Amino acid sequence: MAKKFESDLVSNRKASFNYEILDTIEAGIILYGTEVKSLKNHGGHLQDAYIIVSGSSVVLKNASISPYVFGNVHNHTDKRDKYLLLHKNEILKLKEAADRKGLTLIPLALYLKNGIIKVKIGVAKGKKSYDKREAIKTREHNKSIDRALKNREE
Repeated sequence: MAKKFESDLVSNRKASFNYEILDTIEAGIILYGTEVKSLKNHGGHLQDAYIIVSGSSVVLKNASISPYVFGNVHNHTDKRDKYLLLHKNEILKLKEAADRKGLTLIPLALYLKNGIIKVKIGVAKGKKSYDKREAIKTREHNKSIDRALKNREE
């Protein structure tokens, strides 16, 4: 299961099931005011989101932040491209990782850190179907052990 941060606003729960996370990087994100308010109300998801590096900019694509309920005509669009804020050496590291065959960049979570919304970026490698079956088997085995221990204590 994806690591839950202390003040997680939105997390990509399927990421650890579909991908093997090799490295993580923290990045800032450029948001509108209504997007921030919507995220603080946990209005959004990252299931189909991905990150691309184009030139010297890093863009979060297909991340859905639902429109703010109390927003008016100045409300944001749902799946707008969002630019990420990184240092130059971090951008080069991500570009190098994205260029390697079989690796992809995915957002793992949007969370608050000192009142600022951050994005946890994962450099990931896709799992094969047999790896996914093994993860399901392990999870079910751990659940049965927990159930047995719980019943034994009673």
